[in-house]
Amino acid sequence: MKRISTGSPFEKTMGYSRAIVKGGWCFVSGVTGYDYATMVMPDRIGDQARNCFATIRAVLHKAGFTMEDIVRVQYTVTDAGLVEDLVPALGEAFGEIRPAATMVIAGLIKPEMLVEIEVTAFKD
Repeated sequence: MKRISTGSPFEKTMGYSRAIVKGGWCFVSGVTGYDYATMVMPDRIGDQARNCFATIRAVLHKAGFTMEDIVRVQYTVTDAGLVEDLVPALGEAFGEIRPAATMVIAGLIKPEMLVEIEVTAFKD
């Protein structure tokens, strides 16, 4: 088993890994829209999602996976009214990959967080 970190302060204080690799699987923890280099959160959900995907892409690369290896995604969105503004970013990331997906409307731990994205990747 291999643990992957992005160096986010949340990983240490909350006691989790950004991703775990076990065999052909990579489990990526929920990622919010921070730019983890600056800890800046964009105001718009689409921009937050693009930051999520940049983090996910970097973590997968570090783990030896690609976006095309993603087989499952879960989106947590804070307000159903934001989904229309989120959809273009989802299509950019997954339009050709088309993993199994679930979207949940729920609160997140900080008010500026509008979306959290969790993925599972697999490769033989």
